[in-house]
Amino acid sequence: MTARDDILDLGKRVGQSIIGQDTMVQRLLLGLLANGHLLVEGLPGLAKTRAIKSLAKNLDSELSRVQFTPDLLPADITGSEIYFSEGGKGEFKFQQGPIFANLILADEINRAPAKVQSALLEAMEERQVTVGGQSYPLPDLFMVMATQNPIEQEGTYPLPEAQLDRFLMHVEVGYPDETSEAAIMRLNRDEENAAQNKGQTAKIERLNPQSIFDARKEIGVVTVSEPVERYIVSLVIATRYPDRYDKDLAKQLQVGVSPRGVIGLDKVSRAYAWLQGRDYVTPDDVKAIVNDVFRHRLILSYEAHASNTSADHVIDRITELVAVS
Repeated sequence: MTARDDILDLGKRVGQSIIGQDTMVQRLLLGLLANGHLLVEGLPGLAKTRAIKSLAKNLDSELSRVQFTPDLLPADITGSEIYFSEGGKGEFKFQQGPIFANLILADEINRAPAKVQSALLEAMEERQVTVGGQSYPLPDLFMVMATQNPIEQEGTYPLPEAQLDRFLMHVEVGYPDETSEAAIMRLNRDEENAAQNKGQTAKIERLNPQSIFDARKEIGVVTVSEPVERYIVSLVIATRYPDRYDKDLAKQLQVGVSPRGVIGLDKVSRAYAWLQGRDYVTPDDVKAIVNDVFRHRLILSYEAHASNTSADHVIDRITELVAVS
């Protein structure tokens, strides 16, 4: 099997236990392939936690779950130096925290104060943890999936825009349809029955992480033509200077997409095209994922908030106005 076959099979296996959330499963794969981190926002019970658990179960990797709470400390994530005494001699040794895993589930990240959020986001950006003047590298296969609840705002600490920018994609998760709801009920019953018959459960073949690294090498040589490059740049420029395209759009935007947005859109577009079986990026590939890459990088104006205009509405309007040159 090729690396692409392995990744598609991985997505299929994860999707079998995450019914009605195909987009979220695909975004998880894109995050892995593009070597980036995801911020997933959705109401409780929409399989956000289940998705990354299923991914870890089917991929030969280690999963750490951190439940963010207001009393969490940075050392609870990164680890700390602990004093050990043996044979009359004592020394400090670094005890690794849960961040030293391949897949990190940062559950309800907006429930922790800024200092804890910064500790996680620094590890995401630098791919290392520094404690006591000593740096400790994180695993080569490393992805953070942070979740947040959009409806509960009491006792939360919203992520600052500069920290939001560190996430490759901001994925919004909605309710499944009626057919999927019925399938979810049946799946839950089957899992409960299987749990009562533990001896009959089949062993899961886990994908070797080398397939992820091989896929990244192939994605690295996916072609982005000059017209598509100009299209990506034009989308970003339209968020910074919307008055060039539409006066109403200019009233809705306060701050546009950062250069990280250009890099992220290029990375995810190439990974998306590769998943579709192509070695080149089309404008449709860019359009397919631009909302997830831009959604958390735009700062809307007061007028936009007052008129209940969402970031997705603004991005959709930009893709309507910007043409491929």
